[in-house]
Amino acid sequence: MYRAAEDAPGKLGVFVYGTLKHGLRNHDRFCGGYLRVEEATVCGRLYDLPAGFPALVVPEENIAATGSADPAGDAALQARMNAASPRAQQPPAGGWDTVRGEYFVFGDPARRLPALDLLEGFAPGETGLYQRALVPVGLPARDTGLFAWAYTRRTEEGRYLPGGQWPPATG
Repeated sequence: MYRAAEDAPGKLGVFVYGTLKHGLRNHDRFCGGYLRVEEATVCGRLYDLPAGFPALVVPEENIAATGSADPAGDAALQARMNAASPRAQQPPAGGWDTVRGEYFVFGDPARRLPALDLLEGFAPGETGLYQRALVPVGLPARDTGLFAWAYTRRTEEGRYLPGGQWPPATG
């Protein structure tokens, strides 16, 4: 049976939509050493926060799990979800947008997740700026989808970006 890199034990898939994307301020420091990257989409709404970075809100029913303090366990959960789930890309529904970003595969969840959690202000079991959520991610180049970790918000605040892309286009 074929196993994609994101299904393999010990691998970690993360959807990024803001300062972690290629060419932006946190990419080199936090995303170096990735195994693979490709364009990706998520169903949600994107907001530009006054602090100079974005926030993603996803439909509550799309959150398959919330991150824990066990990076290896979270990577294993993601692999199990991807092995068991259908690979169909789900279109946005009910007034939600297609948010564009990048899907990264990393081989070091025990090091990577704590660093990303710290950057994003996520502490398992505590209230923070973001939550780390396991959400369905579309991979348009492969016409498929899978589950990936993304840093999301529960509240809609900031300037709404109807195009689903950050940084917003200037013009």
